[in-house]
Amino acid sequence: MSDQIPSEAPEATMDTAVRVSRQVSHPIDDVWKVLLTDEGTEALLGPGGKLGTKGQGWQADDGTHGVTRSFHAKEQIRFSWHRDQDAPATIVDLELAPVDDNTTKLEIVHDKLPVDADREWLSDRWTKALDRIADDAL
Repeated sequence: MSDQIPSEAPEATMDTAVRVSRQVSHPIDDVWKVLLTDEGTEALLGPGGKLGTKGQGWQADDGTHGVTRSFHAKEQIRFSWHRDQDAPATIVDLELAPVDDNTTKLEIVHDKLPVDADREWLSDRWTKALDRIADDAL
């Protein structure tokens, strides 16, 4: 039996995602209700963005757009995200989980990022989105 050496490094060695998370001092029911409001979806997608059911497209005023891929109440929202008309599709996954009766963990993973993606800008964008959602839950 011979050892085989791959000719290319596996893609898993390249970080293709930005992860942002935080805990909010509100029950998951309250946080979910905020996400379903205009303010909550705009915090996530940007001004003008409206989440739809699975398979529905969305577009924000800044030109970002995509399609809702998965929508599970009080658990997860996943959508494709294009920074502009010519940008490749990336995937944003927001997961919610109760920590206890009055605390909810929110985590956004923005994955399938191209090599030249501005990860610092994206991290800041998603941090601000979670901040707005937490503030709106007050």
